[in-house]
Amino acid sequence: MERGLDTNVKKTRHLIFKTIAELAYHSGDLTRDIEELPYKLCNTETSKDYADIYREREVIRERLRLALGMKLRPQDKPVAVSSGVEESNIDEKYYEPPLIQVIPSACNACPENMYIVSDQCMGCTAHPCVEVCPKGAVSIKNGKSVINQEKCIHCGKCHNACPYDAISHKRRPCADVCGVGAIISDETGRADIDRTACVSCGQCMVNCPFGAIADKSQIFQLIKALLSGKKVIAEVAPSFAGQFGDASEAQVKAAIKELGFYDVVETAIGADIGCMAEAEHYVKKVSTGELSFLLTSCCPSWMFLAKLFFPETIGSISRELTPMVATARLIKEKHPDVAVVFIGPCASKKLEASRRTVRSDVDFVITYEELSGIFDAKGIDPAMFETKEALADATSAGRGYGIAGGVSSAIEQCIKTYYPGTEVHIEHVEGLAECKKMLTMAKAGLKKGCLIEGMACPGGCIAGAGTNCSIPEAKKRLKAFQDSAEAVLPKKEP
Repeated sequence: MERGLDTNVKKTRHLIFKTIAELAYHSGDLTRDIEELPYKLCNTETSKDYADIYREREVIRERLRLALGMKLRPQDKPVAVSSGVEESNIDEKYYEPPLIQVIPSACNACPENMYIVSDQCMGCTAHPCVEVCPKGAVSIKNGKSVINQEKCIHCGKCHNACPYDAISHKRRPCADVCGVGAIISDETGRADIDRTACVSCGQCMVNCPFGAIADKSQIFQLIKALLSGKKVIAEVAPSFAGQFGDASEAQVKAAIKELGFYDVVETAIGADIGCMAEAEHYVKKVSTGELSFLLTSCCPSWMFLAKLFFPETIGSISRELTPMVATARLIKEKHPDVAVVFIGPCASKKLEASRRTVRSDVDFVITYEELSGIFDAKGIDPAMFETKEALADATSAGRGYGIAGGVSSAIEQCIKTYYPGTEVHIEHVEGLAECKKMLTMAKAGLKKGCLIEGMACPGGCIAGAGTNCSIPEAKKRLKAFQDSAEAVLPKKEP
């Protein structure tokens, strides 16, 4: 599904985030408010998106729970929408698995894999669809082609042979984009997620046209932390450029500080540190032949994929901290008493932050989409700010981490700068299916001497599940943000 479109699904997600933010700022009786909200948000007799208003309210109830960081309610027993809400009415809460969930009441139970004949069938005399079917699943009835689904083996030969494109291949959009086969079916035929395979990239979430897949949020707890008087520092991922309309990066920084944040810094600082460390790792380990190849470490879903499906590659994954964690540790070294929130594009950073080794470094993770909800709840338009306080923390190389190929490019730049004459072989892949292919080749010994960058989202971080704008626009704005960087890579210490 094309990104950046202002669909009903996107509008509903924004409404939920805005509503939960307003709740955090103004709530009196949280239990009462949560019970009333589905009726306030769906206050008509007819539904704009579903067959009836009752189903829409049920979907809203589950969305509200996830946005509060709570789990979905069970389907087989009565549980109030506000059940357990007091456990979320706090100023800090870690993400608990499962992070991404299918909302049963919202799922359309789309066909998993089915070929069907549309009304475009011309009933041609040649009927090649019948001739090519190896199982006799296609026949002619009343002059039109018909497919017997019990016999069909989903080979697609009839689809390819039809001269009128009258045979359609129906697949679940969420399953179609999942490169690890984590989308399965429950006993009712609705989509479900195989937790043993999911790496929390979130691409299923943004490609479901029914908005039936959603992730948990910490915006309620983050706002509570801001209101409590805690010092909270935001680190923003480089892909935030262009995610808030016409607002400049400096204006977005000013808007974030207007929310009560103590300061705003670039996560690309950690990227600069990481690319120098990984350049050294490549030169000392891969160039010498000690390691066959080196896998970059900044995309959590890419790392989870390697560890889960290719455990033999674990020793080749860079041990360098991700930019999010490296930047958070720098912040807390300077300000030991602050809470750190990572504001970025993806769901998998929420999963990374929930790891016990990272919890003390990163206190909150929210997406650009969630931040937009907070801005709206406070009536803040970043484009209206007048400011000269620009972001000038990171280099162009570090900011480039937000685009597919940018990580390996930054490391290559470091190698050429600090280790001139070193031969470097670069590979980068995007999308989990392509990442799996690359790791398969690396495992087979076909990528010796390579520095391999993997990005779970096609396009890189600018295409993350929590972004607001179209991928081409995000790429253009991030490139401009890169070009504006004044900082340069430091000279290598002797």
